[in-house]
Amino acid sequence: MSKSLRDFHDVELAAQAAAGGRREYGELVRRHGSAVRGLLRRMGAAPSLADDVAQDAFLQGFQRCSEFRGQGTFAGWIKKIAARLYLKRVAKEARYVAEVEADQAGITVDRGGLMDLDEALKSLNETERVCVSLCHGAGMSHPEIAAAMNLPLGTVKSHVKRGLDKLRARLSPAQGEGRSVHVG
Repeated sequence: MSKSLRDFHDVELAAQAAAGGRREYGELVRRHGSAVRGLLRRMGAAPSLADDVAQDAFLQGFQRCSEFRGQGTFAGWIKKIAARLYLKRVAKEARYVAEVEADQAGITVDRGGLMDLDEALKSLNETERVCVSLCHGAGMSHPEIAAAMNLPLGTVKSHVKRGLDKLRARLSPAQGEGRSVHVG
């Protein structure tokens, strides 16, 4: 009896996809698609933009699947591709950044009375938001983020620390009118 695609490890599927296996790559997309879209949302992408960038990342991943050597997880590898694509798109669409900054004027509180973490993330500058999202949203290490963003390791650590400090301050009881959220 042959194994189902669900029984294969990501490394095996990636190797088969590198040899042209579309079904095998489809299984990788099924396994990791929602995590990639979730990361992009945490980085600040609207749902439709997250879907578009995730699709582009998976297309690029299929074309570059032979580059995945199994060092680290496939999820981490494809998330790096997605994060890079998102950063490139945001850089090209400066008006998007301006719209996000314009929305920063007020503090949004959800129905539960707690400040919305997604809104608080929008208060960070682009690099801080991406570094914090990759670290705490995608579970990437500082060296992985440095490699993905082509930044020095110390710079990544500074952006993560500064971003978390800003989130703590923004989500503190004084800012949230008596409500608090634990970050980091």
